[in-house]
Amino acid sequence: MGRTTKDTRLHVFLLVSLAVVFIWSYIGCFNFWGWFLEALLVFIGIGVLISVYRKFRLTNLVYVLIWLHAIILLIGAHYTYSRVPVFNWIRDTFELSRNHYDRLGHFVQGFVPALIAREVLLRKSPLQKGGWLLAIVICFCLAMSAVYELIEWLIVLVAEDEGVIFLATQGDAWDAQKDMALCLAGAVVSLLTLSKLHDRALKKISPVV
Repeated sequence: MGRTTKDTRLHVFLLVSLAVVFIWSYIGCFNFWGWFLEALLVFIGIGVLISVYRKFRLTNLVYVLIWLHAIILLIGAHYTYSRVPVFNWIRDTFELSRNHYDRLGHFVQGFVPALIAREVLLRKSPLQKGGWLLAIVICFCLAMSAVYELIEWLIVLVAEDEGVIFLATQGDAWDAQKDMALCLAGAVVSLLTLSKLHDRALKKISPVV
């Protein structure tokens, strides 16, 4: 079953609107190298999706989630995660200890990739819905989060000041552990709340595209 013109229009809209946000994110960004390190993740991810688009198209649900995740990353890249204005307001209004935008980012780091991994495994592996699928998806998200924390550590060692901006621990000695915990929570919440919706989206496409 081929994908419809409506689907293609949605994909074009997501790509073009993301390009606009990408340009906005760069213009007047707080720190160029900090922006580059964060935006690079979006650039690589979108590049991979475009390169496999003709052979393997994801469900619209997953494309929209990836779009939202990319926007969250680009907003953080523009301001740096510890300076996003709305979350500064939340910090000051509720007398919080820090700007929590990066916590949102790490929650989404589990929430969105969980559905990506679920879709790829269901469509490209012998795995079926059930406990093993859930376990492998959650382990994948945790592994990805751990690799990201290792990359942050290496960047700090190499880039020093720019790396500190990228790290954005805001003085929290347990920042890496909390980030991974939030990624885990995001993956679990995603699987619990979106699996049925995702199953309906999968039924609209052929098993292998």
